[in-house]
Amino acid sequence: MTTPVLPVRQAGGRKAPGRRRGGHEPWVYLAPALVILAVMLVYPLYQLGLVSLFDYRQAQVSGTEPLRFIGLDNYTALLGSERFWTVLANTTVFAGACVLGTLLVGGSLAVLATRLRPWVRTALFLTALAAWATPAVTGSAVWLFLFDPTLGLVNQTLAGIGFDGFAGHSWTYDKWSAFGLVGAQVVWCSFPFVMVTLYAGIQSIPEEIVEAARLDGATTPRIAWSIMLPMLRPVMMIVTIQSIIWDFKIFTQIYIMTNGGGVSGQNLVLNVYGYQQAFAASEYGLGSAIGVVTTLLLLAITLVYLRVLRRNGEVL
Repeated sequence: MTTPVLPVRQAGGRKAPGRRRGGHEPWVYLAPALVILAVMLVYPLYQLGLVSLFDYRQAQVSGTEPLRFIGLDNYTALLGSERFWTVLANTTVFAGACVLGTLLVGGSLAVLATRLRPWVRTALFLTALAAWATPAVTGSAVWLFLFDPTLGLVNQTLAGIGFDGFAGHSWTYDKWSAFGLVGAQVVWCSFPFVMVTLYAGIQSIPEEIVEAARLDGATTPRIAWSIMLPMLRPVMMIVTIQSIIWDFKIFTQIYIMTNGGGVSGQNLVLNVYGYQQAFAASEYGLGSAIGVVTTLLLLAITLVYLRVLRRNGEVL
C-alpha cells in the first residue's frame, strides 16, 4: 500500500510557490503597452477605415452636405484608377532601389570596418551614426541645397571641372533624376543601421571556422560566399525586411525634395499620393482608402518580418 505524497508546505502552512505562474499574469505586465497601442494605433486605424467607407469631402466637413455611406466605392475607384497603379509601381521600384542601395553601402562598409584600425573604425561609426541621427526634414533640406541648380555645391563643382552642362541643371525636374536624388538621401540616412547590424553579425562568426577554412586552402571570396554569407543569412533577412518597411512608407524626403511629388505628380509615392488626395483635393474618404491599402501592404511585409524572427528564435 503506497503512502500518498502530500504537497510541500513552507513555514506557516503555505504551499511552496510553483514554477508556473497564473496565465493572466503576463497580461498584467502587457496591459500598459496594450492600452497605449489601442489609443495611439488601433483607434486611429479604426477611424481611417471608417472614413474610407463614406463620401467625405470638404462639403461634409463644413456641414453643407450630409455624410453619405458609400461602402467600398472609394476602394473600387482607387483600384480602377490608372494613376493609383502608376503610383504603386513608382513606390515599389523606388523602395526596391533604396533597399538595394542601402544593403550594398551598409554591407560594404561593414566588411571594411572589420579591416580598419580601432580608431578609424570608431570614427567611421560615429560619422555614420551622425547621418542616421539627422532628422529627415533637416537631411532633405541639406541635400536639396547641395543640389540646387544655381547655388548648389554639386553643380558648381561639376561645372568648374569642365562639365558645363551642369551649370543651372535641375536635378528634380526629370522623374528618374529626382528619384535618384531622393534615393541617395534615403540611402545616406539608412545605411548606418545596416552597417552596424551586419558588422555585429560578422563579429559573431567564430574565428576558428574562418581560420580552419584558410588552412584548408579556401580563398577569401570562397570563405565569404560559402561560410560567412550562410551564417549571416538570418541577419541579412532581418535588415532587408526592415529596410523594405522603412523605404516603402517614405514620405518626408519625397515631399520636401520634389515639392510635393514632382512635376505633374511624376514622383508620387503612396504616402504622398494619399496626403494629396486627402488634404490637397479634400477627398478625405479616398485618401483614407489609400491609407488603408498602404497599411495592409505594410502589414503583409511586417508579418513576413515576424515570421523570419520566429524562425530565428527571436520571438515565441
